[in-house]
Amino acid sequence: MKSKVVQTQSDPSSATTSTEAVIRTSGLSKRYREVDALHGLDLTVPRNSIFGFLGPNGAGKTTAIKLLLGLSRPTGGRATLFELDSVRDSLAIRARVGYLAQDPRFYPHLTAREVLQFTARFFYRGPATAIGARIDETLELVGLADKADRPTKGFSGGERQRLGIAQAQVNHPDLLILDEPAAALDPVGRRDVLEVMERLRAHTTIFYSTHILDDVERVSDQVAILDHGRLVVSAPTVELLDGDTAGYELTIRGNGQEVAQVLRDQPWVTDVTEVPQDDSVTLLISVTDDDAAESRLLRLALADDVVVTAFGRTQSKLEDVFLHLVKGREQ
Repeated sequence: MKSKVVQTQSDPSSATTSTEAVIRTSGLSKRYREVDALHGLDLTVPRNSIFGFLGPNGAGKTTAIKLLLGLSRPTGGRATLFELDSVRDSLAIRARVGYLAQDPRFYPHLTAREVLQFTARFFYRGPATAIGARIDETLELVGLADKADRPTKGFSGGERQRLGIAQAQVNHPDLLILDEPAAALDPVGRRDVLEVMERLRAHTTIFYSTHILDDVERVSDQVAILDHGRLVVSAPTVELLDGDTAGYELTIRGNGQEVAQVLRDQPWVTDVTEVPQDDSVTLLISVTDDDAAESRLLRLALADDVVVTAFGRTQSKLEDVFLHLVKGREQ
């Protein structure tokens, strides 16, 4: 008969089955004296999704995470995780959640395996071989099996982040909450962390905050955009990228500012961003009327002192959507 690890605080068999939502917030707010750090947040995070919580630094993302984990009390509204109240049931919630802080720290003399052994003691009791098997499985999942017995002091930033995810995942959580998991990493480290998140999709629900729009577009099923503590939009990523705003890219030599102003004056143009080059300027143009853009945009740009060197339609990007929504809200 095989040995079995008995979990004392978290049990994968207790995963949410009665509802499709792992997180629900209703009017969730946090006020610090005269500052509204978070105002009236309404979110629904589906089970087994990767949910990107997007916003610039200072938007209120970390405040929201603290409220979800019961580390801070809301001044208004409420949040439920697994249909449990974030304030009243915070201990029960935390037993089912894996959390990665923005800058994970480890004792530098410990190996990756020892870090997970230390963490596992808070969740498991049972034969050492069964616990060791779970640790090996977790290290393999995050791509650190070949570095399991190396001291963490020699780990790169990306390796430390992946070890942080392993530490958060070792107890088979029903929900992973990651605070800016790839913010300080180089492109290779970011790629590795995102690949780990994609592999974890089959095992848990992932709710992660970030200000890196490309990461959200790559791995997220759902996205919520937060700005100055207020929710701008929450929707499936595909739905946001398939909106009614199309983009065009126009590169010219000549008076770029004058051309940009002519385009801004058109009722079907919603935004024009100027990107200076060495001897030219590229205009990134958002429009609401494709037919008008295709028939008139290039003609409007042409003038005696202007040479068009490139023109074409751009693929819709989350950054364009983000800027469009946030600018529209400010206006």
